[in-house]
Amino acid sequence: MRGKGLWLVFFALAGLVLATVGLVVGSADLSLHQVGEALAGRGEETVRMIVLQVRLPEVLTAAAAGAGLAASGLLMQTTFHNPLAGPGVLGLTGGAAVGVALVMLASPLWQALPVSRDLLAMAAALAGAMAVLLLITVADRRVGDGVTLLILGLMLGYLCSALISVLQAASEAGALKGFVLWGMGSFGTMGLHRLPWLLVPVAAGLLLALTLVKPMNALLVGEEHAASMGVEVRRVRRTSVWVTGLLAGTITACCGPVAFLGIAVPHVARAFLRTADHRLLMPGTILLGGTLALACDLVVRMPWAGGMLPLNAVTSWLGAPVVLWVLLSGKNWFRR
Repeated sequence: MRGKGLWLVFFALAGLVLATVGLVVGSADLSLHQVGEALAGRGEETVRMIVLQVRLPEVLTAAAAGAGLAASGLLMQTTFHNPLAGPGVLGLTGGAAVGVALVMLASPLWQALPVSRDLLAMAAALAGAMAVLLLITVADRRVGDGVTLLILGLMLGYLCSALISVLQAASEAGALKGFVLWGMGSFGTMGLHRLPWLLVPVAAGLLLALTLVKPMNALLVGEEHAASMGVEVRRVRRTSVWVTGLLAGTITACCGPVAFLGIAVPHVARAFLRTADHRLLMPGTILLGGTLALACDLVVRMPWAGGMLPLNAVTSWLGAPVVLWVLLSGKNWFRR
């Protein structure tokens, strides 16, 4: 256990290094001294603007979003005993996308409101995710079966996708382009003044996820065995779904539907840590999620990329091979 815990230190140090590189590297490269001066509120005004208004919010957003998506993915995989479960498996991402589509593609309905479109889109995305989450919770009380709940979430996702397709077909070219760009995902859309809208809910969700490590360990051997150990399975499942909704809904509202991180990172953490014990796996997954998200953000912003690489293209390069590995590695993924 102690030796495996060294991986947590490595993940944290790697994240700090990548965060530092993220503050230095960009369209205008800065020195470590310039970054330090800017963080201390000194130095040239232009450098302070670049560091404090652009790069620092992007680095913090990437770290928070990666950690939150990874934690929610681990919760879903353990709760539903499905190696391919992720934050979008219950239709939460689809619900958030419907909220954004209603704001961006049906904008004449909202133009009279005295609220900026960005703020309205974030609120609508969170409301859409929470609406789907409420339906899932009501269904859980009626059916009480994890597999049925999973299928219901997938169907809700398809319904959301169908509604978005109708809105896209009826929208103007400019609005459609904006929605497509939002769908590519980005860690660079949060300004410093809006950062608490992301960091506070994600921090709360991560703390709640860490409190679930003991019942998650019990669920590893099946719901019946967990119930015999005194675990209230339905309450734990409902809590994990709500924590996932808080994390995935907030992150999707702020960053767009970021692909694959929620599915892939827990498997990468298992490969490094070689344990299914959530006391080690959950913090490891959180740290690794933030670290890999920072790495993906650096690839997006590399000078050779011209700043034009979509975030979801980069996360898919990471996630798709991991999913293929899971599919081809047999059925013992859960207890390795």
